[in-house]
Amino acid sequence: MRDLSPAREDAKEDLHRARQRLIKRFLRWQIQEPSEMKTRWTKNYYRWLESLSFENATDQLVFQEYLQTIKECDGRIQRYEGHILSLIQNSPQESLACILQGFRGINAIAAFTISQEVFTFSRFSSPDKAMSYAGLVPSENSTGQTTRRGQLTKAGNAHLRRILIEAAWSYRHKPGVKGELKKRLADLPPEIQRISWEAQTRFHKKYMYLVLHRRKHPKKAVAAVARELLGFLWAAAQSVSVASCTA
Repeated sequence: MRDLSPAREDAKEDLHRARQRLIKRFLRWQIQEPSEMKTRWTKNYYRWLESLSFENATDQLVFQEYLQTIKECDGRIQRYEGHILSLIQNSPQESLACILQGFRGINAIAAFTISQEVFTFSRFSSPDKAMSYAGLVPSENSTGQTTRRGQLTKAGNAHLRRILIEAAWSYRHKPGVKGELKKRLADLPPEIQRISWEAQTRFHKKYMYLVLHRRKHPKKAVAAVARELLGFLWAAAQSVSVASCTA
């Protein structure tokens, strides 16, 4: 089961590269995207791609092959995700994945990845140990009475660190419980709902403070949020009986 998450990441990387190759080809062909399309790779964007045609047969072939590669990569991702969703139910980590989905930015796929990489938060005696395992703690260069904090060590689990940082980006938005998050929280214990809301308010405030007042780069602010998010996940897993999420 742990092979699924890295395989899905590989497919996503292949999809990103295939898309970038097509965009660069458009530059060579001097093709301008419609000005009303502010975001690429939406349904409308794909419809526009399907409508393109070239007088030169070679150009048409090249374009179709690039587009087909994108579709194949997208299809691989969907197949992986479909299989992941089918494995979550009745798996040893179903209860943990249930708890994790109560947090903003963590859907079923992200919860599966975290649960597979951590397996159980009880293996960590403290949230600091979990943060260190994910490589989310800052490096340190200390001499005598002077302590200097550097960049993240990145010496831990790369898959876990990546998914946490992706989730942390969602906390730059104002706190709110709506959409899919509202549905996921509906059946969870009140304690998880409380911790989830506390995480939203705390992390948004922290992100804005670091970016606006401390003038930190957004990526550094998100890394700091991801580190604390892992601590909150550890606390949630400790505070609520996992059996109560699947009863």
